[in-house]
Amino acid sequence: MTAAAPLIGFGQVRHTRLRPTPHAFQYPTYFLMLPLRAMARQGAGALAVNRRALLSFHDSDHGDGRGPAQGGALGWIESLLQDHGITDADGEIWLHCYPRVLGYCFKPVSFWHCHAADGSLRAIVAEVNNTFGERHCYLLDRPKLGAELVADKVFHVSPFCDVVGRYRFRFMRREHDGAEQLVARVEHDDASGPLILTSVSGRLEPITPASLRHAFWRYPAMSFGVMARIHWQAFALWRKRLPFFRKPALPESFVTR
Repeated sequence: MTAAAPLIGFGQVRHTRLRPTPHAFQYPTYFLMLPLRAMARQGAGALAVNRRALLSFHDSDHGDGRGPAQGGALGWIESLLQDHGITDADGEIWLHCYPRVLGYCFKPVSFWHCHAADGSLRAIVAEVNNTFGERHCYLLDRPKLGAELVADKVFHVSPFCDVVGRYRFRFMRREHDGAEQLVARVEHDDASGPLILTSVSGRLEPITPASLRHAFWRYPAMSFGVMARIHWQAFALWRKRLPFFRKPALPESFVTR
């Protein structure tokens, strides 16, 4: 596994809807891959944490919004694991997420890769946000890289998708062509089978002043673009006359296991 230092990934987001009217798009992106326990011990290097910068990471963007004085994002994920009886995730915790860009971000989904002391994966938490300012977590117990993981869909994400069916997750982190690659795939099935296929993938490299500048100047409006693309694609689906579903009540539990 890569040494525990903050990483940035450059790659692509892909999204395909299969029914009732096919619809697909892809676009270039970048993301962070952060070893939170290592960062708590030795700092984040070139990455700005809880302060203004072109690109930055803020604890309050995750979990219950607690700031660094309350233990931050790391304290939140450690509490979540403890609350669900996972006491042996005592290795590194890697957070795959988008940064803030010029102080703004919208993070449709972030993935917490929680490792045991021997380096094996103990749990993955998929932290999902919708455009209504709501958040829900799917806790995937004892995952394996490359293996399919399943969770019932209980949280509203899109008005063009009913809250039914299940998600199938698959994660990979491996060497390819001399560089480390990260892939996260999420597929949504309803009663008729596969409905939506999504993935985010990228080539990982160390976070340095140069890599941060490259990310910002190549995609200067990336976070703003995420929100703009969500609304543009929703408009495209509306024009295709896809069925519209009203937002239901939030699930009773903040975490689906």
